Amino acid sequence: MTRADLVDLLSAAGPATIEHIRQEAEVTLLRCCGNKVYYRGLIEFSNICANDCFYCGIRTGNAGVKRYHLSKGEIVETALWCAEQGYGSVVLQSGERRDEPFISFVEETVREIKTRSVTEKLPRGLGITLSVGEQTIETYRRFFAAGAHRYLLRIETTDPQLFAAIHPDHQTLDARIAALDALKKAGFQVGTGVMIGLPGQTVDQLTRDLLFFRKIDVAMIGMGPFIVHKDTPMALWPDAADRTSQQRLDLALRMIAAARLLLKDVNIAAATALQAIDPQGREEGLRWGANVIMPLVTPVAVRKQYQLYDGKPCLDESAQKCTECLAARVRSIGREIGYNEWGDSRHFGRKR
Repeated sequence: MTRADLVDLLSAAGPATIEHIRQEAEVTLLRCCGNKVYYRGLIEFSNICANDCFYCGIRTGNAGVKRYHLSKGEIVETALWCAEQGYGSVVLQSGERRDEPFISFVEETVREIKTRSVTEKLPRGLGITLSVGEQTIETYRRFFAAGAHRYLLRIETTDPQLFAAIHPDHQTLDARIAALDALKKAGFQVGTGVMIGLPGQTVDQLTRDLLFFRKIDVAMIGMGPFIVHKDTPMALWPDAADRTSQQRLDLALRMIAAARLLLKDVNIAAATALQAIDPQGREEGLRWGANVIMPLVTPVAVRKQYQLYDGKPCLDESAQKCTECLAARVRSIGREIGYNEWGDSRHFGRKR
């Protein structure tokens, strides 16, 4: 696909044309990745963050957040619960920190999850994705050696001016790109993604984001619509809502379709933010080309303290209820759940 093709796809109008795009993305997904949807149990283990991103509800400058950090035992037990439910993988996500106590904590926790999750159904233990921000290549190698094998580091936007507008000066686009490169060198299946519908964001910028995914040869993509958080600087921007929620959702679904049509066999997540706008948002993400879903298994007692955006769903539901709900949602659109499977990116396997 060319740049012009992608611009046309993201700019398409008319119900028939838009449905045709959806169908083509779904056909491509089924042909290149199959019918299965893979679970990643999402454990948001800490909301302590050293960064001050202008869009994020857990930014270090938000004094209204009650900070927490789960113990290693709490994280491991939650991960083992996921294994018992048939989840093939978990995601350990937190605010960004680069201090040695934090790095050692993540390393030791990953190692224990791998050791204790080995079963007859999971002979290699749980698959582990990390999402703990920019680190040095030495740190990435420690995480990889401990047993994590996928890493999600969202770039948010590849446009230098837009990136600078939504981050403080010490956070740079070049550093983010360098971290993605370091992750590949460390051996990880690398994922990234962007926010869709940022104030002032253009279709041309989103097109460049898609081409960037192809250029760096990502294995997986996690992206969703921009949703403002009331306690962030961006909530005060005069154009913070220059697109309606429905417009941002529609654009996010087209971005999923475009990524599927462009990259064919990568893993693409149906982000929780889709459901924050539309109760059926995650099912729609799957229908538009996604093949990964992340049930929220963070302990209910701390979930409300990990809100990157306003209106996050499932804050009061138990992990068991979320599991049952998502299973019904997946089956309602004719898809199968890949129980007890890592569900690694076919693209990564083919490249290897």
